[in-house]
Amino acid sequence: MQPKPKPSSTASLSSAASSASPFKRGKIQGVVVRDLRKFVDERGWLAELFRHDELDAEFHPRMNYVSASMPGVQRGPHEHVDQADLFCFIGPSNFKMRMWDNRPDSETYRHVMTLFVGEDSAKSVIVPKGVAHAYRNIGHVPGIVINCPNRLFMGEGRREEVDEIRHEDDPATIFTMED
Repeated sequence: MQPKPKPSSTASLSSAASSASPFKRGKIQGVVVRDLRKFVDERGWLAELFRHDELDAEFHPRMNYVSASMPGVQRGPHEHVDQADLFCFIGPSNFKMRMWDNRPDSETYRHVMTLFVGEDSAKSVIVPKGVAHAYRNIGHVPGIVINCPNRLFMGEGRREEVDEIRHEDDPATIFTMED
């Protein structure tokens, strides 16, 4: 197991200290949400996930991977120090995605943003570095998520530390899926 980056000083706040959420609902600076248009014909469908000419250079993917999440399964919350994620939710299930701005220098610091994405609302979502995020399969079938991050997992040749702060491992985390 690789060592984890040290969380920012704000990441270790405990929800036990206060029953009120430390977050305000609203959009988060730098999060980009786009509709994924499905082109459907008798053969099935096709959707463009991203185009380099429509992405800022800082978000150009370096790799991609696909994951399947069973109904009710949650991934996260976690955040990255240097990595941005470009998630694509196209089905066959639906997901609740939640993001928390954990960047003290951001205009939207301490904002929380919730999306419902997937089969009923196909979207791509860019999550900038420093924005904690999680998603849960709220459907009744396994759901597929594609991620196209702008950094290689463990760097070139898998020789670097994993860029992930795993808030899901903290039982007192302030990053929760419920309001």
